[in-house]
Amino acid sequence: MSDFRNLPIRPAELTAQPSPHTLKGAETNIFADAVEQQFDVTLLGQQVHIVATPVEYTYSYGDGNGLGPTPFAGGPLPEAEWGQKTRTSHVYQQTGDFQVSVTTTFRGTYSVNGGPNMPIPGTGQFASPPQKVSVWRSITRNYADNCVVNPRGEGCPGVP
Repeated sequence: MSDFRNLPIRPAELTAQPSPHTLKGAETNIFADAVEQQFDVTLLGQQVHIVATPVEYTYSYGDGNGLGPTPFAGGPLPEAEWGQKTRTSHVYQQTGDFQVSVTTTFRGTYSVNGGPNMPIPGTGQFASPPQKVSVWRSITRNYADNCVVNPRGEGCPGVP
């Protein structure tokens, strides 16, 4: 099992949407992209083929909250759908910069000299580099007219 953990398994790629800035009180879609990986090694003169498969994800949102372990990696949303709740999204309650991270658990199988695949006892956890997410606040204002009707209104060009 320790040999499995010592393999050069690539951790998941972590993505936040929107990024690098998101809004306080809005859903931020956090997801991992991990792939199955294969390795061929020689142990005690035998050819060993190893397959590492991602099976669980543990998210840390950087604000003291997290998710997992969960079998859900999440996934990207089209930009028009940003802000919608997903299985792996998070709502930040404070503004600031947060280090988001994910640890991916891989399970392995091996075969010796082309024989049958056998499970590797245990699992290996591989941490992705943290990603900074800046949480901002927004202010919404409603106006009764526009800059054509009221060229001196707040937000119009040339108005301080």
